[in-house]
Amino acid sequence: MLENVNLKEQIEKESYKKQITPIKEALFSLESPLKKEKLPVIILFEGWGASGKGRVIGELIKNFDPRWFQVVSTVPATAEEKRYPILRRHFMELPEASQMMIFDRSWYMEVSTGRLEDEIDDRTNLQRIEEINAFEQNLTNNGYLILKFFLHISAKEQKERFQKLDSDKDTEWRVTSTDWRRNRQYDKYYQIFDEMLEATDTDYAPWHVISGMDHRLCTLQVLRTVNDEIHKALQKKAEREKHPATPSEIIDPGNFPILEIPKLSDVSLDKTLPQKEYEEELKKEQKKLSHLHNVLYLKKMPVIIAYEGWDAAGKGGNIRRVSAALDPRGYEVVPIAAPNHEEISRHYLWRFWKKIPKEGHIAIFDRTWYGRVMVERIEGFCSEGDWHRAYREINEFEKQLNNWGAVILKFWLQIDQDEQLRRFEKRQNTPSKQWKITDEDWRNREKWPLYEDAVNDMLKYTNTQFAPWHIIESNDKHYARIKTLKIINDTLEKALKSY
Repeated sequence: MLENVNLKEQIEKESYKKQITPIKEALFSLESPLKKEKLPVIILFEGWGASGKGRVIGELIKNFDPRWFQVVSTVPATAEEKRYPILRRHFMELPEASQMMIFDRSWYMEVSTGRLEDEIDDRTNLQRIEEINAFEQNLTNNGYLILKFFLHISAKEQKERFQKLDSDKDTEWRVTSTDWRRNRQYDKYYQIFDEMLEATDTDYAPWHVISGMDHRLCTLQVLRTVNDEIHKALQKKAEREKHPATPSEIIDPGNFPILEIPKLSDVSLDKTLPQKEYEEELKKEQKKLSHLHNVLYLKKMPVIIAYEGWDAAGKGGNIRRVSAALDPRGYEVVPIAAPNHEEISRHYLWRFWKKIPKEGHIAIFDRTWYGRVMVERIEGFCSEGDWHRAYREINEFEKQLNNWGAVILKFWLQIDQDEQLRRFEKRQNTPSKQWKITDEDWRNREKWPLYEDAVNDMLKYTNTQFAPWHIIESNDKHYARIKTLKIINDTLEKALKSY
């Protein structure tokens, strides 16, 4: 892609002034429609050192109200950030609906300069590129506009700009030994940049490769592109809301290894465990888990345990028996309720990325990202197209966690309607437990067939080889707790042997 950029093209000062004025006026008028349509915009700048990224960003933001945009200067990951998946820190920077985020460098550091300087092998680099493409497609499918700019200059021009900066005491700090080394190895970085651009130039998030040789022409082309693309996106969004597309009836969970799993109606719930045997097994399995927790901490293996299940299925009691065996400094229980304003105005996975454990730690989710294909599907909190896409998006999310090295355990706690009714009534008739039963629980119970269909779909489309589901027969809470602990221990033992 870089070879197609005309590095000799220039623009006269008067022509620039004439063309830039109406573009700036159009950009200034974007605030109201952006707020009305709640369009989140991501504008990222990559390119050579001294190619003019800072200057162009400065010219761009002059046209916006500072209350609805933010500039993020991306630097190499800190030691703490490296304890998480590479995209997590970038996911955390996502703008809210109707806001704009401008990135001076971005997640592309991970597959460009980082590839050479961190000695990333080809296999890992390809995996990162696939994750970035999936990340950007996920964002655009969920309403984000992504504009990507790469500013290109020649090796000679870069060297001259470095020399000019280096010769002035006020600007010499801006040129580092790394900058000079990259200039000396310009050809190597050229190849890396070009491969990156080719591999991530997609229909949903294309690259705009622009010459940075003439700063006026560069500014004109960037501002014009931003203005044109935002206006197009606003128009498309308004049209989609007036005439929503009919989603495909075919659900695509993505190209992942999906394992067979029984429907809920085929699961026998007659499993029981006597009290004495339960107490003995509980003590034994908790002791084993406590030991495994120490080992996974030493090996820096992250673990994610996800709980879903019917209301009153025993998730809380199950989680307490698991967490009782863990060092409190090395785990967190994450209760998931309805999203707050900050969460609902961003991508639905944002709040879950936020709670991913770091290396060597365990996160236990009491309800999860699967709300997208259950409660949001049934209650109409998202469109049919949204939850149809979510199976693939969730599989991609879990695959990224798996690629990072996380062990993912997913449990569905299964009870029948009679047992749920018995537990509901017991809660209602016990003063100390009445807080645990709500009108919403009773309403959800009336929708049991709808939820059962949704759960069966969830199990069918997201029971992947790298993040399989475990259906836990939970009419007997004792049996359910011991089965869960045994699955956790067996899974961790196997994972630790190959970690």
